[in-house]
Amino acid sequence: MASIRKRLSKWQAQVRRKGFPAQIKSFAKREDAVRWARQQELSLDLGAIDQSSKFKDVTLATLLDRYQSEITPTKRSCISQTFHIRQIKRHFISKIPVLKIKSEQIARFRDDRLSEVSQATVRKELILLGCIFGLAIREWGFDRLDNPVRIVKKPPNGRARDRRLCADEMARFLAVLQQSRNPIFTAVVLFAKETGMRRSEILSLRWGGVNLSDKTAFLPITKNGLSRRVPLSPMAIEIIDKIKPKNIKDCTNNLIFMIEANAVQLGFERIRRRANIANFRFHDLRHEAISRFFEIGLSIAEVSMISGHKDPRMLFRYTHLKPENIAEKLRLIGK
Repeated sequence: MASIRKRLSKWQAQVRRKGFPAQIKSFAKREDAVRWARQQELSLDLGAIDQSSKFKDVTLATLLDRYQSEITPTKRSCISQTFHIRQIKRHFISKIPVLKIKSEQIARFRDDRLSEVSQATVRKELILLGCIFGLAIREWGFDRLDNPVRIVKKPPNGRARDRRLCADEMARFLAVLQQSRNPIFTAVVLFAKETGMRRSEILSLRWGGVNLSDKTAFLPITKNGLSRRVPLSPMAIEIIDKIKPKNIKDCTNNLIFMIEANAVQLGFERIRRRANIANFRFHDLRHEAISRFFEIGLSIAEVSMISGHKDPRMLFRYTHLKPENIAEKLRLIGK
C-alpha cells in the first residue's frame, strides 16, 4: 500500500508490503511521488524487485543458529553436528552476510580449518555448510542466493583408521578400566569391545529389547535408519547379566546403560591417559570387534549382521586384521 505525504518542502512516497523492505523516496512534485509509488507497486506485483534485499544483513551465523534450533535436534548425529556448528561460528566467515559469501570465502574457510583439524572433519563441515545454504535457498526464502559450497573442492575422506591395540596395550587398558568406580561405564566399554556396537546404539538399548534366551539385542533405529537384531556373545550376555535388575519385568522400557554419552567420552579419555595409550578412541573399539569377528572365522554376511553394514566396502574400512594372526593360521594350515 502506497502513502504520499508532504515533509517540509518535499513529497515523500512510501510503499510497504509484507515480506519486503519499505521503499521510501522524496520528490519535489506530488505527481512525481505518485508516479514512482505506482511503479514500485507494479514492480512488486511482477516480482521485479529483488526479494533478496530483505536478507542483505543476514549473516551466516544467523543461518547456523536457525539450522541448529530447527533441524539439528531431528538428527541422530545431533551432538556431533552441534559441535561442528559451534566450530564454524568461531570462524570469521560466520560474521559475513550470506549474500556476500562467495566461493573464495568458502575456500579460505576450508584452508584455515585444514591447518587446525583433519581432512575428514573439514569435509564434514563443508558438507554441513552446503546443506544449510541449500535449505536456505529451497525453504527459507533465499531463492536468489547461490550455493557457494557447491563449486569448492572438498578434502578427500582420508585414510580409514586402522588403530588396534597390541596385546600389551589391551592388557594395560583393561587393567585400568577394571579400577573404574562406575560399573555402568565399565560395562559400556566392555560391551562395545565385545559387540562392535556404536556408542549411540549401546546407550539406546533397553531391557525390553534384549532376549537372553535367544542371546540377541534389538536396536529399533541405527545410523542408517534401519533396525537390526544383534547376536550376543557369551561375554556380552555376562556383561549385561551383571547389571541386570532383580525384577526385570518392571524395567522393560528402561535403558540398560544409564549413563550420558558425554560421561562415557570423558571417562574413556581418563582411562586411556591412565593406561598411557596414545591415539585410541572409543569408536576404535568397533574396529577392534569387527576385526576380531573376521579373525575367528565369521563370514562377511555374519559380520555385517552384527555390525549393521550394508555395503561390504564400508565394512572393510572397519576391518584391520593383524598379520601375525593370519601367519599363525597359515602355520596351522601347513601342518
